[in-house]
Amino acid sequence: MSSSLSTLKNFLTSTLKLLGKPILYLITLIVILVFAYFKLLYLFTQKIGHLFSQVQYPHFSLILPTRLPKLALKSWVFLSLASLPILACSLFYYFIVKDLPSPELLRTNLPFLSTKILDRNGRLLYQIYRDENRSLIELSDLPPHLIQATIASEDKNFYHHFGISVSGIARAARNNLSGNYLQGGSTLTQQLVKNALLTPEKTITRKLKEVVLSLWTERLYSKDQILEMYFNYVPYGGTAYGVESASRQYFGKSATDLTLAESAFLAGLPVSPTTLSPFGAHPYLAKSRQSQVLDRMVEENYLSPDLALSAKNETIALRPQETNILAPHFVMYIKDLLVQEFGEHLVSHGGLEVTTTLDLDTQQILENEIDLELAKIKSLNVNNAAGLVLSPKSGEIIAMVGSHDFFDTKGDGQVNVVLQPRQPGSSIKPLTYALAFMNGFRPNSIIEDSPICFKVKGQAPYCPKNYDGSFHGNVTLRTALASSYNIPAIKLLNTLGVDNLVKLAREMGISTWENSSRFGLSLTLGGGEITMLDLASAYSVFANYGTKVPLISILSIKQANGQSIIPTVKEKKQVLTPEIAYQISDILSDRNARAPAFGTNSILNIPAHQVAVKTGTTNSLRDNWTIGYTEDLLLAAWVGNNDNTPMSNIASGITGASPIWSNTMKKLLKSSPDIAFVPPANLVPVKLCPIDGKPYCDNQCSLPPKTEYFVKGTEPIINCSLSGQIL
Repeated sequence: MSSSLSTLKNFLTSTLKLLGKPILYLITLIVILVFAYFKLLYLFTQKIGHLFSQVQYPHFSLILPTRLPKLALKSWVFLSLASLPILACSLFYYFIVKDLPSPELLRTNLPFLSTKILDRNGRLLYQIYRDENRSLIELSDLPPHLIQATIASEDKNFYHHFGISVSGIARAARNNLSGNYLQGGSTLTQQLVKNALLTPEKTITRKLKEVVLSLWTERLYSKDQILEMYFNYVPYGGTAYGVESASRQYFGKSATDLTLAESAFLAGLPVSPTTLSPFGAHPYLAKSRQSQVLDRMVEENYLSPDLALSAKNETIALRPQETNILAPHFVMYIKDLLVQEFGEHLVSHGGLEVTTTLDLDTQQILENEIDLELAKIKSLNVNNAAGLVLSPKSGEIIAMVGSHDFFDTKGDGQVNVVLQPRQPGSSIKPLTYALAFMNGFRPNSIIEDSPICFKVKGQAPYCPKNYDGSFHGNVTLRTALASSYNIPAIKLLNTLGVDNLVKLAREMGISTWENSSRFGLSLTLGGGEITMLDLASAYSVFANYGTKVPLISILSIKQANGQSIIPTVKEKKQVLTPEIAYQISDILSDRNARAPAFGTNSILNIPAHQVAVKTGTTNSLRDNWTIGYTEDLLLAAWVGNNDNTPMSNIASGITGASPIWSNTMKKLLKSSPDIAFVPPANLVPVKLCPIDGKPYCDNQCSLPPKTEYFVKGTEPIINCSLSGQIL
């Protein structure tokens, strides 16, 4: 017994030496709990001892008496159970208390290491860091509504608790699990010590340390001191640490002059600075969070509903982001990926060195071509453009331009169109033709391009038209795809089934087509929204002879200690046969086959190179696409408006996106040799008449023969009377 008491005494003595007098509050609480524990333990052992004294133990008769003495049994049970809290306290001290940093460190600014995002050649794109020259501000200089907004949204009982809030943690867990809104489970004190003194891992041990440090901090500092340190310390996104720095970064003014709307805007950011950043990939989330903060202020009686509504309707004038950042949309894309994988703290302060797949030279070529083309077509009500360059073989993203001007707040320049679902127009048609080839159709199969209407239950008949308003009679599937005729594609999909196209598209990388029941035959004309990233992924399957290679954007991640983090890479998957993928590439690179629609000197032709290419323009003239590829390079371009206003009817498949695509592709391929698509060994060449798809015979075709490839065993017999298939 004396040994146990000595151990407890040593524990309390060493703890007091480590923590000092301010921790007496915590020790007192522990002592009270231990006293209550021993009181209950005494009553429990009294009862247990009485019961055990009535029981015989025949199996232990050799080492124990048949009946244990009542007093000895009580002592044995009491001492055994009494050792448990001593053991628990010892473990608590060893794992939680022993190595805790002192909250006195909060009086000084702690240095953090910057995270560097580099292009593939080691050139700096962006540096995520803590601004060491930030301006501090006193609590008395802050507007009351900023303080109220922060307390209402983050810790409504701040002035009444002693550092932690059990009810707050439970409420946050419930709301986060139900998906109602973003909310942290920590008090302002916990958030302060978590950001300032602890590592970011999410473990029970770290949470217990956070609780102890919060209690300790509350004993060292007054509530106002803690609140002032919070406002000067926590991250608000990007390089803005502290509310004064954030106010100047976002609004170009001191935090002293913040309006109610601006205060609510800033108060909502610390819960997730990267996700909610108005300069990030999803800027609309910051506005939504502001509304939640204002609602909380109403609930806590800081505001009237009318004032809150007025603040919600106030236009937030964000100051253009002034920072040295290259390829900004790509950088924000990378930053989001890093935060999802490693958490906000490690990305902002962990000193990571992230080497990406982006090539800055290629990026700048694409940016320049977008700038030049938009200047030319401004009169066509085209205000934005986006582009993506990747390597089909490796899946590496080489360049990404998400919008014309990242810093254009009026035009939603922070929106990354590469990641936003848009209607693809006819650029989606190759997937329909790939499905047709999977089901027995061939490039020389004949289909009738003629007027047709389809009955739609509960709606007027669907009567598709071609882009040029004409009908072209019997055409081969090669010509129909290369010249982008609408009616043949609709007829094919009607035969093949919408469900089957959706299934194939998902296998090729289209992630937005989740429910096939909401689509109709217009899906093959671009009726289903997709992202440029997904469209590029699907086209890379054609370039890779049927293999889907997962897209990647990070080559390596090095920690501050020199150790490397290996990025997770998904496995490749064969989605199409090499023969079908080659047939699609061969058609899309056939200049003669697209001549009926685009002419023989089309802007889509790249001199001295075989390049597969497809355009797409929506009927509403809201989206204009061009996407094309070689075996080594894939480039997608888009023009339109972020607010979905239509472009002029002068804009078409060969204006806007096509010049951006063509000029960029020419520059990227200028010093590269022509690498033609190679037919797989299982394909057999047959000379056909390009007009009717029949085997070529002298004096029976007015055009030079076209070599078509067929899977061995399915090639047509050389018989000049052979007719093509008519649908």
